[in-house]
Amino acid sequence: MAKADKNVHKEYHDKQYGFPIHDDNELFCRLILEINQAGLSWDIILKKQETFRKAYHNFDIKTVAAYKEKDRERLLSDAGIIRNRLKVNAAIENAKTILQLKKESGSFKNWLDSNHPKTKEEWMKLFKKTFKFTGGEIVNEFLMSTGYLPGAHTADCPIYTKVLKAKPAWNKK
Repeated sequence: MAKADKNVHKEYHDKQYGFPIHDDNELFCRLILEINQAGLSWDIILKKQETFRKAYHNFDIKTVAAYKEKDRERLLSDAGIIRNRLKVNAAIENAKTILQLKKESGSFKNWLDSNHPKTKEEWMKLFKKTFKFTGGEIVNEFLMSTGYLPGAHTADCPIYTKVLKAKPAWNKK
């Protein structure tokens, strides 16, 4: 792995992976990045995350939910992101779903919090029922990377205690 690749991974590992996310747009961002990683290396996604952010209007949920066919075509022709129709459609449909969840729960984060704790299998069933393009590994990584499932770091990892300190008291596992 090249030095630049290691730095991208180290930055993600040390400052994002496993830490709670409080902003709905950033939670949506992580979900979309995890969906786009399916079948590819996380390295590719980390290198493209800024172009994803630009292409998806900084992952603004309302904006993405309102995308029309011209936006879909723009995304499918953008070489800076993953040009997969199923993944692009999932981003748009999942933004619409999150808007509905926000109406019902106040925010995407509140919806996640109100369903916590669940086992990995329970989460997978819920996500499969609620969202598009959310298979087991996508759900597992999304929830682990946002602190809802344990396993992002082992107890001997120097970041482990930082992640624990960042979690709300009800989620300290």
